[in-house]
Amino acid sequence: MKMDTLSTGNLSSSQQEFVQQVKQQIAVANAQELLQKMTEKCFKKCIGKPGTSLDSSEQKCIAMCMDRYMDSFNLVSKTYSERLQRESNRM
Repeated sequence: MKMDTLSTGNLSSSQQEFVQQVKQQIAVANAQELLQKMTEKCFKKCIGKPGTSLDSSEQKCIAMCMDRYMDSFNLVSKTYSERLQRESNRM
């Protein structure tokens, strides 16, 4: 059973609070992983020779790479959420 679809109706208030804390920790861990992967991929793509600063083309590349990565992530997340919703409605 997935945490985002877990029914908390039969749990005590302290158990419900614990479930919410776990959900928040999972969300933070997912955000950290997203940021780490995006940083790694965009650094590899855009930075040829690391130095003390980024030139304008590297800055533009990083900005565009991060925008595309976030757009892709948001599209996948939206599609996944819609699929979960459709499947839960079938049950």
